[in-house]
Amino acid sequence: MSKPSQASVPACLRSAGRPKASDVEARTQDLIDAAAALFLANGYTRTSLEAIARTARVAVRTIYVKFGGKAGLLNAVLMSRRDQFFRMRDMDKDMRPFRDVVRDFAHQFFDLLCKEQLIAMQRVVIAEAPGNPELADTFYSAGPRLTRDMLERFFARPDIRTQLRTDLPFAQLPAFLTGWIAGDSIQRFVFPDAQPPMDEAHRMLDERLEMFFRAVLR
Repeated sequence: MSKPSQASVPACLRSAGRPKASDVEARTQDLIDAAAALFLANGYTRTSLEAIARTARVAVRTIYVKFGGKAGLLNAVLMSRRDQFFRMRDMDKDMRPFRDVVRDFAHQFFDLLCKEQLIAMQRVVIAEAPGNPELADTFYSAGPRLTRDMLERFFARPDIRTQLRTDLPFAQLPAFLTGWIAGDSIQRFVFPDAQPPMDEAHRMLDERLEMFFRAVLR
């Protein structure tokens, strides 16, 4: 007897099969987005895995399986937002002139620092990090450390070193550059609504970059 075709089998008796990879990815992103919204609204400590699971319509066990727990889920939130806001080429492989590479990085990095979601996440981390070192480490590893490592590789390139002053404290260059880019970060963090328009802010950034170039180039 021939096997009945899939079309002839009632829908209620068909096997659901494995979900498509695109569906799994979409559900995972929904979970990350739900966690991000709750972290920003309630803070990290006051957001329970049960609340995240309920909002995302998944089991708490799913969060443990996919992310290892709340800290791992926060790491995924931070990485997701970093990829969303900060798409840029790897500086240590960019062979354009020094000024062009640094200027492009600076403007992208400045835009990242001005993102409302990132500012809100920084507030969450700063408020809760003293009592939760794991949260601070997760935040730093997901964003600032990756940026710092990339800058260290860039400044360590032999062709870049030959353009820089020989008396520079090279280990401090990444922090020096990001500090120049950030400008008055305290004012931006405390008074986000009192900032200049973005075109003016970028013009001021270019002025700071010129000072940076004069300070480090031969």
